[in-house]
Amino acid sequence: MIKKLTSVRIDEFVNPDVAILLLRIGTASLMLTHGIPKLLRILEGDFSFGDPIGIGPTASLILVTFAEAICAALVIIGLVTRAALIPLIIAMTVAVFVAHAGDPFSDKELGLFFLISFAVLFLTGPGKYSLDQKFFGKN
Repeated sequence: MIKKLTSVRIDEFVNPDVAILLLRIGTASLMLTHGIPKLLRILEGDFSFGDPIGIGPTASLILVTFAEAICAALVIIGLVTRAALIPLIIAMTVAVFVAHAGDPFSDKELGLFFLISFAVLFLTGPGKYSLDQKFFGKN
C-alpha cells in the first residue's frame, strides 16, 4: 500500500481516465454555479454586467454566460471538450488578469483554480469516459 501511495505513476494508483472524469465533471459542475445565475439574468432581461475588455456589458455578459453555462455543460458530458474549454480558459484569463487585476490575490484564487483546471483538461483531453470517445473514438 505504501508503494502505491508514494508512486509517481498515476496508473499504479488509479485509472487515469477516472481521474480525468472526476476533474472534468467536478470542475465544470462548479463552474455551472456561476453560469446558471447569469443565464437566468439574461432570460429575465437583465443585461447589466461589467465590460472588462471593452466590447460592451451585453456582449461581455453573453460571452461569459456562454462559457460558464453552455461550455461547462459540454465539458461535463465530454462533448467537443477541447473546443468547449477554450472559451472557459479565455473567460477565466480575463476574470483573473483583467477584471480582477487590481484585486488582492485571495479574490483571484478561485479564478486561478478554474483556469489551471481547465488548462489541464485541455492538455489531457476528455478521457475515455466521454461522449468525445464514443462519437469520435479519440480523446
